[in-house]
Amino acid sequence: LKPLRFNTPRNGLATHSLRLASPTMAGEKKQIASAAAKKPAKKTKQPVRLYAKGIILGHKRSKSNTYHSITLLKIDGVRTKEDAAWYAGKRVAYVYKAKKEVKNSKFRVMWGKVRRSHGNSGVVRAKFLKNIPPKAFGAPCRIMMYPSSI
Repeated sequence: LKPLRFNTPRNGLATHSLRLASPTMAGEKKQIASAAAKKPAKKTKQPVRLYAKGIILGHKRSKSNTYHSITLLKIDGVRTKEDAAWYAGKRVAYVYKAKKEVKNSKFRVMWGKVRRSHGNSGVVRAKFLKNIPPKAFGAPCRIMMYPSSI
């Protein structure tokens, strides 16, 4: 066997190559390399989040009147009216925990839909199947990436 020789590529990272004396060892190296190419190393991947995070701000209202059927949502990363327009039609889920277990789960979901933008700062209006209770104001919600228009 000959000693290790270090090659330094342009990016500055050192890689080393091993020179083998006999051809049988070189054949073994090829077999090992082909086996490694067939079985890629499994990486533990983080689960992918398929929704945007949002916060329920409250009902749409004026000074003395509240519109309970319309809920205002603040979506993370959305700061303009144009960005908020992309979310129009997307489904919204408000997931909460209840005391009584139903179908082996204490978690429940209220579904809604983003209707349009509200103002110039990226807040959107949403309509839920049942009106959102005031207990949910300030709570997180999920804005799903479907139905997609792209």
